[in-house]
Amino acid sequence: MALDFVKRLGIQSWCFRGYKTHEEVVEALRACDVDRIELSGAHVKPWEIDDPEAVVKFYEDHGIEISAYGGVHITADRDQARKVFDFARLAKFDTLTVFFGEGGIETAESLCEEYGMKVALHNHGRRMRYGAPWELDEVFEKTSPNVGLCLDTAWMLDSRRDPLEIAERYADRLYGVHVKDFVFDRAGNPEDVIVGEGNLDLPGFLATLDKIGFGGYFTLEYEGDIDDPIPATKKCVEAVRKAAGK
Repeated sequence: MALDFVKRLGIQSWCFRGYKTHEEVVEALRACDVDRIELSGAHVKPWEIDDPEAVVKFYEDHGIEISAYGGVHITADRDQARKVFDFARLAKFDTLTVFFGEGGIETAESLCEEYGMKVALHNHGRRMRYGAPWELDEVFEKTSPNVGLCLDTAWMLDSRRDPLEIAERYADRLYGVHVKDFVFDRAGNPEDVIVGEGNLDLPGFLATLDKIGFGGYFTLEYEGDIDDPIPATKKCVEAVRKAAGK
C-alpha cells in the first residue's frame, strides 16, 4: 500500500484548544512530531483578526504547513465567509471544513466557484444535522463537486455507520478526513480514545483510503485531556504511523 496521505498527517488545532497562543500550538506540534495543522476557531477566527497574513507567516516561519481550516459555519453571511476563503488563499490550501447554516450551501457554492476552492461538509454524529448518509446524499444531489465530505470517523461511528463503508461510498467527494476514535458507555455517550483502541478499525480504514486513492487533507483529532493533550495526541500519531507501516 502506498498510503501517501499519511505523510501529510496534520493535527486539528481543536486538540490544543487549552493552549491560547500560536507559540504553544507550534510547541505541541513539535512534541507530536507533526509539521501540519488544520487550524480552527480555537486559535484564529479570520473574520475577526486584523492581520491574517501575520498568522500565516508565523506558521510558515516555524516550518508548519496549514493544511486546512475548520470547522467553520457558513451561512448566508457572505462577508464573513469571504474572509475565511481569503485566509485559505493566503495559506495556500484549497479546502475548508464546514458546517452549513441557513443559506450556507448557496454561499459556499458561489465562493468556491469564485476562488477555485472546495468545501468539505463535516459529519457530526447522530444528534446533529448531516450526521447520516441520507442527509449527505441530499446535499450532494443538489450541489456541484465543489461540495464534498470531511469524514470524521468517530462521529460516523456515533451515527452507527462504518467509516470504511462511508469512505468508499463517497470516494468521489471525500476531500478531507478527521481520523478519530470513540468508545461508548451504556447510554451511548462517546469518549475519545487513542485511535485504533476504540471502535475504529484503523488499519482497515487506512487501507480503504489507499484503495480509493484518497488525496485530501488528513487530520488527526483527539478531543480529550484538554489541559494536557500532548501525551495522548502523540500516541495517536504513533498509532496512525504504525498502522500505515511508516
